[in-house]
Amino acid sequence: MGVCMKFTILTPTYNRAYCLHILYNSLVKQDYKDGFEWLVIDDGSTDNTREMIQSFQQEAKIDIKYHFTPNGGKHRAINVGAKFALGERLFIVDSDDYLLPEALSTAADWFDTIKAGTDFAGVVGLKGYDEKTMIGTTFQGNSLDILYYDRTLHNIYGDKAEIFYTDVLLKHKFPEFEGENFISEACVWTEIANNGLKLRFFNKIIYVANYLDDGLSYKSLELRKKNINGTLYTYKRLFSNKKLPFRLRIRYFLNYLRFYFFKLTKINNPEE
Repeated sequence: MGVCMKFTILTPTYNRAYCLHILYNSLVKQDYKDGFEWLVIDDGSTDNTREMIQSFQQEAKIDIKYHFTPNGGKHRAINVGAKFALGERLFIVDSDDYLLPEALSTAADWFDTIKAGTDFAGVVGLKGYDEKTMIGTTFQGNSLDILYYDRTLHNIYGDKAEIFYTDVLLKHKFPEFEGENFISEACVWTEIANNGLKLRFFNKIIYVANYLDDGLSYKSLELRKKNINGTLYTYKRLFSNKKLPFRLRIRYFLNYLRFYFFKLTKINNPEE
């Protein structure tokens, strides 16, 4: 891969030229001085995303790389981005979100407490609705070393800011189903945990998320129905995982049945 810097900020984007400047400005304001790149994977945008990124590049304030791919969904963009990334650590930041000024320096400090090549996949900070209001819930204390799927055992719910070693994501690619453009990130994060790689969680907001009406989170149920094979794949992997708490496996199994019967209904009644 030819790693030459510590962080790659990976942003998959689709028709988000209208708000990319917010993320860009937050990256310009980072207090981290050891070098990072912003890698934008344009997932088939039809707006002026390319021109917007080019204008940022001309300012030469941070290292920006841009790659255009045919529209295939965020998971395919992450697979592509992991191959192009030059950073040792990969931070996926959505195009409608932004980072607080100390995000990378905070993450770097926590990475200094673990070692690459050991049993850690990376570190995880908090996301917020703003710099003071945390999304979801978290554990008590400063840090916690656990497998991804043990989150709920420690009161960790809601979206968090995962930063992985790039080579971990290169080894754990998202499955791609023909004709589908969405799959839950949980299918890969769980696979990473299945291979015994822990995450070091820390209790500080470093990432602010904006759940826009045209975002994936807002349309979660609709996306899972439209991308049914990926949905069934994910739930099957989850309920078959004997390392998960039994109550969670039951919940995932019931979700699997729910979407399986939805698929059968669509096959038998394609007009519905």
